[in-house]
Amino acid sequence: DHEVISVPQFEFGHGLSYTTFSYANLQLSAAEITADQPVRISVEVSNTGSRSGKEVVQLYISDLYASIAPPVKRLRGFEKIDLEPGETKTIQFEIHPTELAFVNADSKWVTEPGEFMVQIGGVTANFVLK
Repeated sequence: DHEVISVPQFEFGHGLSYTTFSYANLQLSAAEITADQPVRISVEVSNTGSRSGKEVVQLYISDLYASIAPPVKRLRGFEKIDLEPGETKTIQFEIHPTELAFVNADSKWVTEPGEFMVQIGGVTANFVLK
């Protein structure tokens, strides 16, 4: 008997490009939101390479304190953009509290209050749902 440790070679959404991109200035419209209030999220994406390129900007959200163990992170938005060398674009997303819901132990969809982490391209920010 031997134990096989299975680790993906590449993360979901991983892609190759002839240029490089950087992410900065991740901002949230509010540090706390209520059950009927969306949070607006923006991030700057820059082409730091010498060639034009396409990038898929992926928005992941993690529930830091759910009553059950939810997925580590869930894809909640994406946008494909074209950038010339040296160009920067600000990308915006809007997340509604219903998009934070999960199936609880009673097999019902619930949106629980708590702290959530937003991750886009390696930069993170947190917000609280009251």
